[in-house]
Amino acid sequence: MAHESAIATAKEAADDGLVLAFGRLQGAANRLEYILGRAIEEECGISHLMFEVLLILGRAGEAGLPMRAIAQERVLTTGGVTRLVDRMEAAGLVVRDADPGDRRGRLVRLTPVGEATVVRAARIHRENIRRFFLEPLPEAHRERFAEDLKILSHAARDALPRLR
Repeated sequence: MAHESAIATAKEAADDGLVLAFGRLQGAANRLEYILGRAIEEECGISHLMFEVLLILGRAGEAGLPMRAIAQERVLTTGGVTRLVDRMEAAGLVVRDADPGDRRGRLVRLTPVGEATVVRAARIHRENIRRFFLEPLPEAHRERFAEDLKILSHAARDALPRLR
């Protein structure tokens, strides 16, 4: 990609190599999220966002996580996480327990139903990732691409202000 520093018209802006590259990344991510999220919804009855929260809780283990930590992981407001966890609790996917380290706090943990749901959803998700995310790429590029995405994700995460 050539380095175009002077964009003077809307056409130049629309045709800029960096702008196009980022637009393609965003477009691919949005389309893939739709395709993969829809499959999880249809097969497991949960939204893609719920699936992501179940994964976050799965990583946390049996101790669970405070709402604040879930919000930071997902770049959501604590109010947004509270509403999401309310729906997940009503569906039997998670429970909230008292936090022994914080009298006012609550820890969110997976229930057995949540555990079974995340396992089933992950199996479906993994196959769809292979089909729609990996298979279109040349095999020789796949590992490097995954590593580059990790670098971009960590750089973007580190550039975000921490949510309070």
